[in-house]
Amino acid sequence: MIDQQREPISTGQPAWKSPVALSLLLHGLIVVVALAGWSWTNPVDEPMPRSISARLVINEQPAQQPAPEPAPAPAPEPEPEPEPEEDLEELEAERQAAAERERQQQERERQAEQERQQAEEREARQREEQAAKQKEQEQARQKAEAEAKERARQKAEQEQKRQQAEEARKREAAAKAAEEERRKQEEAERQRQQEAEAEARRQAEAKREAEAKRREAERKLREQQLEALADSARESEEAARRQSEAEAAARARESQMLTDSQRYQGLIRERLKNGWYMPSSATSEMTATLRITLLPTGELSSVELVRGSGNTAFDNSALSAVRGVNRYPVPSERDTFEKYFRQFTIEFNPERLR
Repeated sequence: MIDQQREPISTGQPAWKSPVALSLLLHGLIVVVALAGWSWTNPVDEPMPRSISARLVINEQPAQQPAPEPAPAPAPEPEPEPEPEEDLEELEAERQAAAERERQQQERERQAEQERQQAEEREARQREEQAAKQKEQEQARQKAEAEAKERARQKAEQEQKRQQAEEARKREAAAKAAEEERRKQEEAERQRQQEAEAEARRQAEAKREAEAKRREAERKLREQQLEALADSARESEEAARRQSEAEAAARARESQMLTDSQRYQGLIRERLKNGWYMPSSATSEMTATLRITLLPTGELSSVELVRGSGNTAFDNSALSAVRGVNRYPVPSERDTFEKYFRQFTIEFNPERLR
C-alpha cells in the first residue's frame, strides 16, 4: 500500500478565525466575566458601628445571580465540525458549574458574614444592656445611699432639735422652780417679819398696859392710903355719897362707852363694806362669822373664821376684806376699846354686816 501524504485542507479563511482560536478566545472571555462577577458580588467590608441601640432586622435578600455573560461577537460560522461543538458544550457546562460553585461559596460567605455581624450586634446589645443595667443599679445604689444619708441627717437634726427643746424646757422649769422657791422664801420671810413685828407690838403693848396698871394701882394705893389717913373720919359719911356718885359715874361711863362703841362699830362696818369684794357665786343665804382681834392703835392683830358660809370663795373674800383694812377706827378710851374692840365678832352677809 502506498502511503499518501495528507495535505492540509485550506478553507480560505484567516488563522485567527479558526475553531481553535475561537475556542481559546471564548474561554478567556468566560474567565474574565467570572472574575468580574465575583468581585462585583463580593461585599466590601464596612467597619462595625461602635454601638447599636436599635434591633436590627435583616431581610433575606435573594442570592445575586451572576452577571449575564456578554454575548460574544458573532463569529463567522465555520464549517460544521462535530468535535469543536462538543468541546464548547463541555466548556459551557464546566463554566456554569464553576459559576454555581462560586455563587454558592459567595452565598455561604455572605451568610457567615451576616451571622458574624448579627452575633457581634447581639454581643454589643448585651454589653449595652449589661452596662445600662449596671448603670441603673449604680444610680439606684447612689440614690439609696443619698436617701439614707438624708434620712440620717434629718433624724440627727430632729434629735438635736428635740434635745435642744428638752434642755430649754429643763432650763425654763429650773428657772421657774428657782423663782418659785425664792418667792416662797421671800413670802415666808415677810410673814415671819410681820408676825415678829406683831408679836413685838403685842408684847410692848402688854408691857405698857402692865406698867400703866401697876402705876395706876400704886397711885390708887397711895391715894387710898393718903385718903384713908386724911379722911378716915369722913369715910363713913362720904361712903354713901361716893357710892352713889360712883354708880352714877359708872352708868354715865357705861352709856358713853356704849355710844362710842356703836359709833365706831358703824365706822368699822363701813370700812369693811367698802373693801369687801363679794364673789359672783354669793347668795343672800350665805353668812360668814369672823372673830377680829385689834391692837389699841387700830391695827389688826388677827382674824379667825368662826363659822363658815359653806362657800370657800365667799369666806376668803370676807377674810380678805378684814385683812385689807390698814387701820381700824377705834376709840381712844382704853376701857371702851378693851371692852368692845379688843376682840369682837362680825357677820358678813351680802345684804348686811353686823
